[in-house]
Amino acid sequence: VSRVFLNRSILWISVGLILSYIIYHFGFHPELYIFSAGLGVYGVMMLISGLIIRSGNLKNGIAVVMHDLYRMPKTMAQLAVVQFFSWFALFAMWIYTTAAVTKHIYGTTDPTSELFNQGADWVGICFAVYNGFAAAVAFLLPVIAKRTSRKFTHMVALVAGGLGLISIYFIKDPNLLLVSMVGVGFAWASILSMPYAILAGALPANKMGTYMGIFNFFIVIPQILAASILGFFTRDLFGGEAVYAIVLGGISMFIAAATVMFVKDEH
Repeated sequence: VSRVFLNRSILWISVGLILSYIIYHFGFHPELYIFSAGLGVYGVMMLISGLIIRSGNLKNGIAVVMHDLYRMPKTMAQLAVVQFFSWFALFAMWIYTTAAVTKHIYGTTDPTSELFNQGADWVGICFAVYNGFAAAVAFLLPVIAKRTSRKFTHMVALVAGGLGLISIYFIKDPNLLLVSMVGVGFAWASILSMPYAILAGALPANKMGTYMGIFNFFIVIPQILAASILGFFTRDLFGGEAVYAIVLGGISMFIAAATVMFVKDEH
């Protein structure tokens, strides 16, 4: 394991440095450094862990976490991919829905205008609706899972979430956003429960706490990625149209739904 860590650390550090140079050389937006630096930091963590493991100190906290991350159970690795794309979609929604709705539906980008504030207030109501629907549908998820399977239930929920996000692009009446939020709420309820239900049965009891903590990395990592690249995408690729960031989130949710099919669930 130490040899693998040391070899791969060189790769990750090199990629991080090369990307940082590309960002600097071409004058890309500074937030992209978050992404390149993240890759480099991961490489440094692998390097440190490899050196610690080689020295025989197998109880060091950093080495233990990195070793367990590398040796994570197959089901956990599969679910990590699902979580990554699910949470990337959610972060895209949380960051850009207000900008998307106010410009795409209300037709304004002036934050001092009454129309903009109406749109922003309506987004707040929409978010309350998806949270409320998620709380209600949470009681139905176990019933659906029992009649079908946990994988099928989660896949359907993610598809509903993806449809909800992408539908925002086609909506002109703000009231119809509530329908979109029903799909998002369905996905939100499932994201908060189904992956953990599947994961719990696949983890060794003596590593449950460690692996549950590591699993939450795949909530944080897409948040960092979204913060580093979505601004660049929206400004330089989408022409300032935030609604396309929401569409990208919907596509990410669809990818998450597709990857659910490859998850091994023995329940």
